[in-house]
Amino acid sequence: MSYALKATRGGEDYPMVLQQSFAEEGARSMSRAVQAAVQTRAGRGGVPVPDILLVLTPQDGLGDGFVMAFVEGETLAPRYLRQQEYAGARAAMTDQTATALARLHSIDTQEFAGLGLQTLDGPAQLQALMDSYDALRGAVPVFELAFAHLKRRLSTCSRPALVHGDFRSGNFIIGGEGLRSVLDWELAHFGDPLLDIGWLCTNTWRFGNWRKPVGGFGEREAFYRAYERAGGEPVDPDAAAAFEMLGSLRWGIMCMQMAAGYRSGETVSVERAAIGRRVSEAEADIVYMLREGRL
Repeated sequence: MSYALKATRGGEDYPMVLQQSFAEEGARSMSRAVQAAVQTRAGRGGVPVPDILLVLTPQDGLGDGFVMAFVEGETLAPRYLRQQEYAGARAAMTDQTATALARLHSIDTQEFAGLGLQTLDGPAQLQALMDSYDALRGAVPVFELAFAHLKRRLSTCSRPALVHGDFRSGNFIIGGEGLRSVLDWELAHFGDPLLDIGWLCTNTWRFGNWRKPVGGFGEREAFYRAYERAGGEPVDPDAAAAFEMLGSLRWGIMCMQMAAGYRSGETVSVERAAIGRRVSEAEADIVYMLREGRL
């Protein structure tokens, strides 16, 4: 949960944001303290992030959380992907997001030592998704085709990097000039850099701008070139396409999980139930990719 705060410093307003977990969320895969540490270290590596101002302690009585600087801008992807006032931002975002990822993936993994981060490359991600699918007693033939297809195409990553894990439209702060900050680092882990690239290009995160495969704002080839210019490893388009399919499969299973949570009574959010119905969208995307190679 996020809360806007405002303090006074030197007689001037100083806006901040409190990121806080609450009991109903259950156990998080990453504590807010670790998330704050990852975000700070990524920022030191040149990734645009909000500055962490304070990590909560038990003595604060506010639970698990941190306070970060407020960054002015738009976070709702449908707005900055469609509104005319963000046309200049969209034109700049291919280079900006590629540069941010290249910088992140180039940081020495030892910078994140001691944080207890997982290591999951492509095959491990696929197995984790299969375990989740089996736990849901999944019966989606298209997803099973995707599992079989990706088992042949995903290979072990020889040089794992720190990956954001949820790098996509919707987790950015955008201003008129483009990308201002990257948010939501709770899924960060060591893995294949193509995971971030494929997730950014997953059709779900284009928010209807499906002809712009990179986040709804850019083209793949231009993104790959910008990523490599900024210091990222050369991108194999075929391998990246496999991670795009992995992204659609991942989103489809996430939709199944949200629907299951609603049906079980674990969550009462009608939004979760509605998102659960989007399994069919992921199926359609995967069918197209199986036939055409990419969407």
